[in-house]
Amino acid sequence: MSSIVAVAGGTGMLGRAILDQIVASRKYQVFVLGREASDAKSKELGAKIIAIDYSNVSPGADPEMALIKAADKSSATKRYIPSLWRIKHTPEAVKIFGLAEQKLAYLNALEKTSLEYTAVINGMFTDYYVEPHVKSYITGMTLAVDMKHKAAAIPGSGNVPVVFTYSFDIGNFIAALLSQSSWEKESYIIGDKMTWNEFLAIAEEARGAKFDTTYDSLDKLKSFQVTELPANAPENPYFPKQMLQAMCPVFGIIFEEGHFDFKPEKTLNDQFPEIKPRKVKDLLEEAWKGK
Repeated sequence: MSSIVAVAGGTGMLGRAILDQIVASRKYQVFVLGREASDAKSKELGAKIIAIDYSNVSPGADPEMALIKAADKSSATKRYIPSLWRIKHTPEAVKIFGLAEQKLAYLNALEKTSLEYTAVINGMFTDYYVEPHVKSYITGMTLAVDMKHKAAAIPGSGNVPVVFTYSFDIGNFIAALLSQSSWEKESYIIGDKMTWNEFLAIAEEARGAKFDTTYDSLDKLKSFQVTELPANAPENPYFPKQMLQAMCPVFGIIFEEGHFDFKPEKTLNDQFPEIKPRKVKDLLEEAWKGK
C-alpha cells in the first residue's frame, strides 16, 4: 500500500484539519495540492505544497471533477476521497438541497473510474458552535443555534436527531482509514448525536442563560423563510447574505426531514474504537463556560 497522500485544499478549513491529523500520524509522506507553492507555508503545514494550475480547467468546469479525471488518468493514484461530507448525497437530498446535485455527480464520476473511493459522511461540523474559542479552521456559518448572541431559530419541531462531528476527529478517522487495505463506498463518522432541542439545552447550560428561541415550522422553511439569527445579520465574508438566506431554510428542511440522522450498519467509530470523538457537551463547555 502506498504511503504517499495528497490533500487538495489542505491549507484551510476542513482540509487543514485533515492534513494536520495525517501529518501527526507520521505514517505518510504528505503533499498539499494548492494554488501556490510556498516554502514558508509548507514548513508551517509540515507538508510540501504542490502548485496546481486551476486556470487549465475549462471555463465553467468543476475543479473537483477535473481532479477526479486527473486522478483516474494518473497511474500512481489508486484511491480518492471526494469533497462531500455532512450527509449522504442521494437523489432525494438533491430535491431539497440543490448543491447536492454536484456532489452526487462526483460519486457517479468516481463509479466510472478505476479508483477505489469512499464518501465520508460526518453530519454537522461541531466547529461552527465552538470557534473561535476551541481550535478550528472551519468558520463562517451559524445554523439553528447562535452561541455568541444566545439566540436560537430551531428548525421544525427540534426533535429530530442530528449527527455532529468535530473537524479534528474527522481528520483522525481519515488518517486511520488510510491504513486500511480496502474501503467501503461509504464511511460514516458519528461524533455525537442529539436533537436540536437537546443541543439548545446544553448550549444554555454552557452559557448560563436562556436563549431567545423561536421555532420555524417545516411549512415556513419550505416557503424559504427562516428566522434570522443575530450572527447572520451582518454581511458574512464567507457566505454572501443572499446565499446564506437561501441556505438556512434548506438546511432546516434537511434537518427536520432526518437527513442528518443517519443510522448506518457500520461506522468508522466501530472500525477504530481507539478513536474517541469529542462530544458536543464537552466542546460547548470548553468554548463558552464562563464567557
